[in-house]
Amino acid sequence: MKLRELKVRLAEVFDLNMANDLLSWDQSTYMPPGGAAARGRQLATIGKLAHQKATDAEVGALLDDLRPYEQSLPADADDAALIRVARRGYEQLACVPADLIGAIYAHSAASYDAWGRARPANDFAAVRPYLERTLELRRRLANCFPGYQHIADPLIDMSDYGMRAESVRAIFAELRAELVPLAQAICAQPLADDACLRQGFPEAQQLAFGERIIRSFGYDFSRGRQDKTRHPFMTKFSLGDVRITTRVCEDDLSDALFSTLHESGHAMYEQGIDLSFEGTPLASGTSAGVHESQSRLWENLVGRSRRMWQHFYPQLQAEFPAQLGAVSLDTFYRAINKVQRSLIRTDADEVTYNLHVMLRFDLELALLEGRLEVKDLPEAWNTRYLADLGVAPPNDSAGVMQDVHWYSGGIGGAFQGYTLGNILSAQFYATARAAHPEIDAEISQGRFDTLHAWLRENIYRHGSKFTTDELVQRVTGGPLSSAPYMAYLRTKYGELYQL
Repeated sequence: MKLRELKVRLAEVFDLNMANDLLSWDQSTYMPPGGAAARGRQLATIGKLAHQKATDAEVGALLDDLRPYEQSLPADADDAALIRVARRGYEQLACVPADLIGAIYAHSAASYDAWGRARPANDFAAVRPYLERTLELRRRLANCFPGYQHIADPLIDMSDYGMRAESVRAIFAELRAELVPLAQAICAQPLADDACLRQGFPEAQQLAFGERIIRSFGYDFSRGRQDKTRHPFMTKFSLGDVRITTRVCEDDLSDALFSTLHESGHAMYEQGIDLSFEGTPLASGTSAGVHESQSRLWENLVGRSRRMWQHFYPQLQAEFPAQLGAVSLDTFYRAINKVQRSLIRTDADEVTYNLHVMLRFDLELALLEGRLEVKDLPEAWNTRYLADLGVAPPNDSAGVMQDVHWYSGGIGGAFQGYTLGNILSAQFYATARAAHPEIDAEISQGRFDTLHAWLRENIYRHGSKFTTDELVQRVTGGPLSSAPYMAYLRTKYGELYQL
């Protein structure tokens, strides 16, 4: 049967891609520095093999032969979705030469290694040539696809199918018009006191407590694990092996804690995908934005909620009695939701976070369009931070070098997903609570089964079977909308800051 043959070929591509992800995970966690050069070569070799198999003419012929079968099925049938998604991936990859794929993999590994050494040394000059090469490769990749209006469009489309630079700009402009006055109103008030978070918290206890919370969320450690890295991420090697990473600061409780909650949201999405999709293009989240909606939902809407800490805060006090024993729940809750003009995106509060994303998105477009050169990027970064957030980085490590994305081969196509995810997190969460009003009370008791089950049934199990637009319409009954997100922010922070 031709469908069975297609699945065999797709599984080979899947396995090669997962092997590459395993090598990348190792590079970011345990690999010694001396392995960087060879690792780049290994990633390039496997990446080219995966690309060659994915674009084999026989795959295209099978997809053509299966079109009548696909058209005979309901649009939401698993087989129809598999053929449709596989065809979209085949047509996309067929536009890209295998040598370019190999060059991107090899360069990304070398650039990540250089960034890992340059950032602690505050040495932008050392990583600048790598960033210039990244920009060149991303332009070459974008130009493989004809018919787009903006050079960033195909890069955005790879992460958030159906989105374009113009549509992202429109969403950002609408959101920015509401976020800026809210942030200004809050920042005009005295800052919340977060000193309780900035004491000495031993690493092992931090990691153990974070793992306790995500176990209760539903992250399955029999199909996952957590390790340390420079910049936290989630990765998977199969639906039975979905891993997360974190970083630990012993003088900042919030860093490891909330990155653990964040990455567990990504991982639970992958762990919840229908196991019958294993080895196929359906065995992944549907887009960067939907994926990010899950990490932000668990990190923020659940993890920074007062109701969750009504249950967990006494346990946290018992774990760190000297540090938090005399600190009230009200003080702790305000501390973990402190709004301020800050420098670091991953540490930013919910109100100002999207301003960090919009800044990066605009700089990416300027780089890709050629309006901004890499040598001028630090100055442009600092100027924009001062204009948008009222703060200026003291150095490039806290500025233009803080995020890993550009230094692991990805200028363009990634950052918009964070804000799209924030918007969708509130939209999905509001829908879940409307369907199950008991969710609030359960969270205050440290129970997350109803929420997790709703997400698994309505979002997780489908993998990439539906596009983002299709999934949002199916789950919420309407299109993507920032209204629930802004309502959430106004309600929560209006109460916190008495607006």
